Amino acid sequence: MDRILSGAPQASNGALTVVALAQEAGVPRNALTQRHLDLKNEFYERVKERGATPDVESRLRQKIVKLKETISNKNKELDRLRTDVPALVRVINQLTLENQQLREQFSQPTTDVIPLHDRRRFQPPDLPS
Repeated sequence: MDRILSGAPQASNGALTVVALAQEAGVPRNALTQRHLDLKNEFYERVKERGATPDVESRLRQKIVKLKETISNKNKELDRLRTDVPALVRVINQLTLENQQLREQFSQPTTDVIPLHDRRRFQPPDLPS
């Protein structure tokens, strides 16, 4: 414990965590978290007395900041999408109406269309030579 707290670890990465403390002591982590709670609590008390923030806490705080940024960005995106929906609904309604009008227009026979003869069946007359 003293080696980690003094910043001179020999068997761990020196992080102010129970995992590093267990590695430094050469024991499994659960030995500190289940059987020797007094040592774990003493370690965290000494870390707290030093005023140092444990690495786990620092990483979690950084993760919280990133997650808050992500939430903020997602909320902005959601607001943009919510404002886009009414405009998209109007466009869909307009296109549906135009489609319906075109279908009605094409379903009615018109005399404006003149059918062309099929070119494959058309035989040009023989020209005198």
